Order: sequence, then C-alpha cells, then structure tokens
Amino acid sequence: MYLLEFGGEDDAFAAREARSAATGVEGIAPGLAVARTVVPERVRGLAYTHRASELLGRGNADLESARAILEAASIDREGSVAVRATDVHGSSGVSTETAERELGQVLVDRGFSVDLEEPDHLLRVAFSAGALEYDGDDGVLESVANDTDDPAGEQVSVCALGWLEAESVRDFGTRAPTDKPFFQPGSMDPLLARAVANVAGARPGATILDPMCGTGGVLVEAGLVGADVIGTDAQAKMAEGARENLLSFLERDEPSPTGVSRGSWHVGRGDATRLPLADDAVDGVVFDAPYGRQSKIETHRLADLVSGALEEAHRVAPRAVVIADRSWAGAARAAGWELESTFERRVHRSLTRYVMVLERRSP
Repeated sequence: MYLLEFGGEDDAFAAREARSAATGVEGIAPGLAVARTVVPERVRGLAYTHRASELLGRGNADLESARAILEAASIDREGSVAVRATDVHGSSGVSTETAERELGQVLVDRGFSVDLEEPDHLLRVAFSAGALEYDGDDGVLESVANDTDDPAGEQVSVCALGWLEAESVRDFGTRAPTDKPFFQPGSMDPLLARAVANVAGARPGATILDPMCGTGGVLVEAGLVGADVIGTDAQAKMAEGARENLLSFLERDEPSPTGVSRGSWHVGRGDATRLPLADDAVDGVVFDAPYGRQSKIETHRLADLVSGALEEAHRVAPRAVVIADRSWAGAARAAGWELESTFERRVHRSLTRYVMVLERRSP
C-alpha cells in the first residue's frame, strides 16, 4: 500500500487525477489517500498529488500513535534516514518539528544514521483531522479539514507513515500563462491543464487531442508527461500562438522535468465539429469550451459548437475531459458519452469551471 499526499485544494479532483498514476485510490483523511499500487514515473507528473510513499502504517493523528507505529514496524532498509512531517491544514495541532525530532530518535535507536541533507531514505509522516465524505468505490468525494460542524462527513483523525517513493515535479510556476511566448486573457493555468491532461490519459505512447486548443496550455502539459499531442483551433491567430508555445516548451533535446522524453506535436487551424481524423485516432480528447460572451466563436452558435465537438470527440477517442463555465452533461449524453465524474473548480467570484470526465458507453 502507498500513502498519497494531496495538494489540499480539492481532494475529490486530486483523487481522480491520482488514478492516472495509481490503482485503488481511497481517501483516508482530508488531504490524504492510500493506493494499492503507484507508477513512480507518473506520480512525478501529477498536479494535485505531491507525494507517494510506501505505507508503513497508520493510526490516530497524534505523536504517540506515530511513535508506536514506527517502533513496531518492520524496516528492511539500510543507510541514512531523515524524517519530514506535515500537519494537513494545521488540523491536528501536532508539532511537526517535535514529530520529526522524536521519530528521528526512534530510527537512531534502531541503528540508523540521520542525514538531513541527502538521506538514503526519507520517512514521510502526515497528520490530518477533519470531516471526510466518500463517493462509493471512487474514494474521496469531499473533505473539509477540521470541520466538526459538518453533519454529513465522517470525522476522522489519522496519522500515516511511509517511505517516500516519488514526488511530483512542482515547476508549474515556470509556465504561468503570462510568461509564455503567446498569451491571451482567460488562458488555463498549468496546474489545471496538467491535471485534465492526466485524467484524459496523457502518458508516453498516448496521443491527446485538444480541438479548441487556444494558446496550447493543455497540449504543453500533456507533452511534458510524454504524450504526443494534436491541437486545432478555429482562429488562425490562436493556432499560430499555440505553435509558438509548443515550440518553446516541447522542442528541446533534454528530457522534460518529469524525466520522460517530450511528446511530438502538431497544431493547425480547424473546426472542432469536423475533425480531419480517422475514427479512434487518439487516446483522449480535452477541450476548454468557449465561455459565451468572453470568447470569439468563428462559425457556430455556442450550443452547436459544443454539441458538435462532443460528437466528434466521441468518434475519435474513448475518453474526453471537457472544461466549461456550465454543465454540458445533457449534450454529452446526447453525443453518446457516459458521465464518469464531474467536478466544480471555482476560479473567482464570477467564474466556476465545470470539469466533466466522459467515457464511451459500453455496447
């Protein structure tokens, strides 16, 4: 088993993205989940999961429980160690400094040497308390740290210990929309772009399509985790700008920060309702639907554009992720999709992004 540490913004969405790099993901406390297996290379490319650790054990969110787990654990490792502790949202009140010192002493008493700078093994200790809700077999639906007034959520108090297996690469700030060669207002931030690319199936050997690619943010993030990417946009200006951004971030000889080779890419002007692709040509489709008055639509009414794009996506791929300022669930079902999951991502007071994860209906 493995311990997953989420970023803390939205556990439900983080758990869904984590399923692209892990199996059996199940929430255990606000900000924390366990998984049966993980693929370390894919964990490095996750946006909303920060770390995956080989689970030693878990108990109540207090230092005594953490110490008891570590003292009783079988440890088949050699070399130097260090301990890093976190108190998710400050919910447990445990002093992380005290936890690191006392648990480090337990390891010293068991014969390990401590190296705080470059240890051979890093022990992660996470404390979390709060309300946790579940969504059937999909794990976490919603979690609210230290919300004792929430009648719907199960109150939990958890500490979990594990040996660090993989960390995600936190370099998203280097690709802020305003810092890219081509920028337009309303561009998706790279954190969300990476997450939806992962949910759509971005990985080495996969091909991801964005038929409304805009500035190319989703394509950049999918390419950085190794996927080959295809983009189209109805506006020549946007297609050209997306090419400029992809050239900047994907046309490099060295591996991407996630450790894999950057994917190949192709971008051209095109109509999302009439894609020049064969049936089942790609592994996943992602598109950020126009937000009505805020976006320029070349030839279609908004409803016709989204419906047509959903139908074409269904033809060329078995999975799609759609981001919009409203729910297009009815149009998705009419196009033949099953609604696998939905999420709401609040951007600011006047904008909430709806994320739909779509799968083809079984025959």
